[in-house]
Amino acid sequence: MSRRSHRATVPAQGAARCTVTVCRGCCCGTPKVPGLDHAAQLVDLRASLARVAEVRPTTCLDSCEQANVIVVQPSAEGRRAGGRPVWLGLVNDADAARDITAWVEAGGPGLADPPGVLDLYAFTPSRRIRQQLPD
Repeated sequence: MSRRSHRATVPAQGAARCTVTVCRGCCCGTPKVPGLDHAAQLVDLRASLARVAEVRPTTCLDSCEQANVIVVQPSAEGRRAGGRPVWLGLVNDADAARDITAWVEAGGPGLADPPGVLDLYAFTPSRRIRQQLPD
């Protein structure tokens, strides 16, 4: 495959794509949440979403009671369509991560409805905490 055709098939980097923020701070991503290979979860998310989203770990999002926390931010197109960041907590099994991956691959917030089961993981953090994430 030529370099030129490769560029045409890979979504642009940055805000044009969804951003999946994975908390790896105080409680998330630590032995405080047992029974989960935290490093493997992050590697799997990065590998499965590499072509459609930026996956980035961050320090504590201050929602420790919901560990492990993942925030799915819409792509630029998703935001224009009305999508807003979706906070998901207690993402402590591979099935939840697969559901998140399927939703982001379908377009994510504003462009695709999340699988119904993700309603069980969705929560609304305080305004102070939400403001810590860049738009």
